Amino acid sequence: MNLLEQLKKVTVVVADSGDVDSIKQLNPTDATTNPSLILQAAKLPQYQHLVNDAIDKAGNDIDAICDQLIVNFGCEILKHIPGRISSEVDARLSFDTQASIDKGRKLIELYQQAGVSKDRVLIKLASTWQGIKAAEQLEKEGIACNLTLLFSMPQAIACAEANVTLISPFVGRILDWYRNAEGQDFIGADDPGVQSVTAIYDYYKANNYNTVVMGASFRNISEIIELAGCDLLTISPALLNELQATEGSLVTKLSADRPTTAPAVKGEKLSQQQFDWLLNESAMATEKLSEGIRNFAKDQRTLESLVASLLKEAVAC
Repeated sequence: MNLLEQLKKVTVVVADSGDVDSIKQLNPTDATTNPSLILQAAKLPQYQHLVNDAIDKAGNDIDAICDQLIVNFGCEILKHIPGRISSEVDARLSFDTQASIDKGRKLIELYQQAGVSKDRVLIKLASTWQGIKAAEQLEKEGIACNLTLLFSMPQAIACAEANVTLISPFVGRILDWYRNAEGQDFIGADDPGVQSVTAIYDYYKANNYNTVVMGASFRNISEIIELAGCDLLTISPALLNELQATEGSLVTKLSADRPTTAPAVKGEKLSQQQFDWLLNESAMATEKLSEGIRNFAKDQRTLESLVASLLKEAVAC
């Protein structure tokens, strides 16, 4: 078997893409999207009907059109996967708990109007304190959440304490930071992104948290191979194709049963002050979280500009 076939036996494989055609070919269980991926897909001619439908349904409200567009792509993707789609809340709401809750509810409402039950949707929020608190409330309402832009243990602990469904620690972006900071490359198990996800996974299993770990943002298949056995891995179509084209033996590296040195230290929940301080102690996590929010917000604004121009054309016609 190729590496992808073997990986699917020990890990839930998730496609990190808004491209429906790629997802059809690769047969993942779940799929994830973000503003950057939706923007890329919305520019492709084969998906213009999804854009036009969003404009028809949402009228002249750009924000409502973008919400509908996210859901339209999600619904289209769900036709081709057996599992769940992750749809992201506007990154500009990352520091506003109530607005994030409202947006999560709105996306779920739009999915339900399209005939998609909420058990097939994960609401993605940034792993800020406010995003985690929003997820905690949404989870109480039966809305499953995926906490993204996660780069550190304090973020992971706060997510687990909030009983969120899933976290997405970003492997490749951690690697990027350490490459730039230390001027060297890291291979295999020495990759700091791999080490971060491994430590979080082991900590969760040692403390019997319900939250599951989905490694994300990979730069090469070596990172994926080192995390075989993780609860889920969300992988770009390019790397999924590379795994599919590669023969060899895949060794399961992560398992709830494997011996680790991870401490079982459940105690009082992190306060916001403790969370902020511990996050601040990591230059990498602080910088990558802020950068990720800025970039997703930039792509959200670009998506809005694209929608505005299309709306103007539709009105002119």
